[in-house]
Amino acid sequence: MARRTLKLTALAAAALTASGFHLYTMNYVDLNDFGVVRIGRAVLTTAAISYDYLTSLRSVPYGTQAYDDLKSQVHLRSAKRLQDLCCANRGTFIKVGQHLGALDYLLPLEYTHTLRVLHSQAPQSTLREMEQVIREDLGKEIRELFVSFEETPLGAASLAQVHKAVLPDRRTVAVKIQHPKVQAQSSKDIFLMEVLLKVVKYIFPDFEFMWLVEEAKKNLPLELDFLNEGKNCEAMAAMLQNFRFLKVPKIHWELSTKRVLVMEFLEGGQVNDREYMEKHGIDVNEVSRGLGRMYSEMIFINGFVHCDPHPGNVLVRKDLATGTAEIILLDHGLYQVLTEEFRIDYCRLWHSLINADMKGVQRYSRRLGAGDLYPLFACMLTARSWESVNRGIDKSPVTKAEDVEIRTNAAAYLPQISQLLNNIPRQMLLLLKTNDLLRGIETTLHTRASASSFLTMSRCCVRALARYRRSKANSSFRRAQISLSETLILGQINIYELFLRLKSSFLGTWILVLLSWIPTSPY
Repeated sequence: MARRTLKLTALAAAALTASGFHLYTMNYVDLNDFGVVRIGRAVLTTAAISYDYLTSLRSVPYGTQAYDDLKSQVHLRSAKRLQDLCCANRGTFIKVGQHLGALDYLLPLEYTHTLRVLHSQAPQSTLREMEQVIREDLGKEIRELFVSFEETPLGAASLAQVHKAVLPDRRTVAVKIQHPKVQAQSSKDIFLMEVLLKVVKYIFPDFEFMWLVEEAKKNLPLELDFLNEGKNCEAMAAMLQNFRFLKVPKIHWELSTKRVLVMEFLEGGQVNDREYMEKHGIDVNEVSRGLGRMYSEMIFINGFVHCDPHPGNVLVRKDLATGTAEIILLDHGLYQVLTEEFRIDYCRLWHSLINADMKGVQRYSRRLGAGDLYPLFACMLTARSWESVNRGIDKSPVTKAEDVEIRTNAAAYLPQISQLLNNIPRQMLLLLKTNDLLRGIETTLHTRASASSFLTMSRCCVRALARYRRSKANSSFRRAQISLSETLILGQINIYELFLRLKSSFLGTWILVLLSWIPTSPY
């Protein structure tokens, strides 16, 4: 098997190099951008990882502690090799690596912890390269467009970097500029990944990660079009305009192109920075509730979801006028639009999970493509154990032991998880990533699995299902019935939330103490 691995990777390298020369002779691609260097790195890394898995575990009995320990070491070595490849090939490779690093409860811990650092290791382009992009797209020099332009970027990501600048009218803006070679390399990088993943799939039949390439094919062109990002930004601001705590940057369309996006400059601390929040008097529970409301509204009510809420894209600050927390949502390139059928099934599934309705969990998990793996799907979705799902995910907080169990199972059930990810609707993939990113923020803020988050989700599920039923109702009387039922259920949720707040308050504690002193009748 190891010989076959080396043979296949050699053939893949030869085929890709030949195709590179063929494309070069057609004047389609610069060989320096997509030639033996980029191909060689990717092929050698894939060969090294495959060979390591094939040979390292041979001498140890399967199912033993020694096997598990050795497999963890192989996972870690492979993850580091993958990280080095992403950093070397940059662009699309870093983007895909970041995506894998966000699948916190779906991939082995060694991979997610290693690849997570790619969010802070994205490459920077030089000022000269940035000037060239602006010159090509806007037809002017930076000094003609801005009074000042900070040479050091505020942040660099896999596809672009952001600089702070000042317009002639003295407004401060953030200028997002695409790395110059990303556009040309992206489609070729995806093709390279697709070939290599097919080779790995041939060697390891249980390896079901072709969905990763399919997602990259669909999403990267959208992320590379900054005009699309600007439209998403405005759509989100309009959709959640009633959420006064949410701030979305305004776009300067006259200075924006597919590779340059000029927007309002908004600043704050990262959403996972507890020290910043404590220093500025920001209530972490208020922030967590706000995030929950935003994303419940996006997913269950509107079906238009911002799918990259890592801490660098979600900032917080205090509104000095009102004393409340504000949430700033940045980077609107990656969105998922949910079909009505999917959104309603997903809504019903979460409603069943919150209410510990196991028949509903099974039914709607199957409708969403989980099949007989619906228990695993429920655990992946909630990042809770099957025991907690049966008991009710809102009944008890996540313990450290349960969290370790879930992460351990991600490694133990990797073939089943990869099969499941290959079978579920493509819409679900970005939602799983979004769930994990939000869960990571809640874990840092110590607000994970709080009662308020489940109450917020319940409200949105009730509203979404009631709206859907009204749209299908045949009479005004039936629509009125549905509206009345919705009002009563929402009222019950509000009363329960009031009870929980009273119970946790100082006054509530004293009331409970006083009630405990009242003697009960022996009869």
